[in-house]
Amino acid sequence: MRLQALGYEIRRARTARGMTQAQLAAEAGLSRTTLNQLENGLFPDLGVRKVQALLDCLGLTLAIQPAPGRADPIRMAAMTASVSYRTRLTEDELVHVLITGRIPSGKRPHLRTLLDEGTPTLLNRLVREAGQWTKPGRVERNLAKIAREVGAMKRTEDWLKTA
Repeated sequence: MRLQALGYEIRRARTARGMTQAQLAAEAGLSRTTLNQLENGLFPDLGVRKVQALLDCLGLTLAIQPAPGRADPIRMAAMTASVSYRTRLTEDELVHVLITGRIPSGKRPHLRTLLDEGTPTLLNRLVREAGQWTKPGRVERNLAKIAREVGAMKRTEDWLKTA
């Protein structure tokens, strides 16, 4: 499970219980800012004890299970973006870029490669996967913005309409 998926599930459970971020954060012994970053998929690292405290407050558990057999679009997209470069665009960096719209230093070429060489199917799956962890339409808008910034040659709008 990615941290973004965990944050999304925590947000769903919190809102279903009618709790504010401030209430849940106080009950779990975290800052509201930390909880907000986690729920928005932007928190870089969170210890298992803090995660467990949040889950306990919400009546949730974390289960370990085998990964699904289907290929992971985020992993495939990160590999496509990195194939020609000495340094890799990591999966976490890619998800962060999609959610925030901000390109990390030195990763512009990677993103241009992904957008120019990735198949429409891969890019659509990538948008759907990352889009489930944030507000509707955010990943599509960020990806269109990134395509303009990096000078991607493909008409991003064409395949984004089908995402």
